[in-house]
Amino acid sequence: MSVVLDKPKVTPEELLRLPKDRRYELVDGELVEKPMSAISGAIGGRILARIDRFVEERALGTVFNADTSYRCFPHAPDRVRRPDISFIRRERLGPEIWAEGYIPIAPDLVVEIVSPNDLVEVVEARVEDYLEAGTPLVWVVYPTTRTVRVQRVDRTGLSVKVGGELDGEQVLPGFRLPVREIFRPLEQLPPKAEAPA
Repeated sequence: MSVVLDKPKVTPEELLRLPKDRRYELVDGELVEKPMSAISGAIGGRILARIDRFVEERALGTVFNADTSYRCFPHAPDRVRRPDISFIRRERLGPEIWAEGYIPIAPDLVVEIVSPNDLVEVVEARVEDYLEAGTPLVWVVYPTTRTVRVQRVDRTGLSVKVGGELDGEQVLPGFRLPVREIFRPLEQLPPKAEAPA
């Protein structure tokens, strides 16, 4: 006879007490590690720098990095997500944003950079959580195909490839970012070795 032991559920409060050197999300009481590859980190850094500069110059709000956690999901009140990049407009930045713990409101923009070990269903679940919470705009960046998928809260979307550009739409009016610029770090990778014949 085999016995299956259930893992103890983790609460959002317990997650706050875990070591900060690991990136975890909390989904249905289970810790889900969210590692970022070097390539994803480099691409994320480029996107973050460009959004942050645009936002800073216009005093539009605040851009947050991957160390920021959100607990803003009405359909899953104990869920905690950590987007790679997020932005909240200035008029929505109340005192609750700066309290210790998790940000309790949905971001206006989320950027998720897909790492090599990310599972499609996990990425899709993250995107769906943000849209359900009311995030108007989500960008999912795919380094392997050099494509960015744009998802909107009204469930419309599109894919933008190298040669196209991202548009901040109503969230960041006037913001434009050529997709080619996002993937510039990939040009520094060594060429793949040919497979032996």
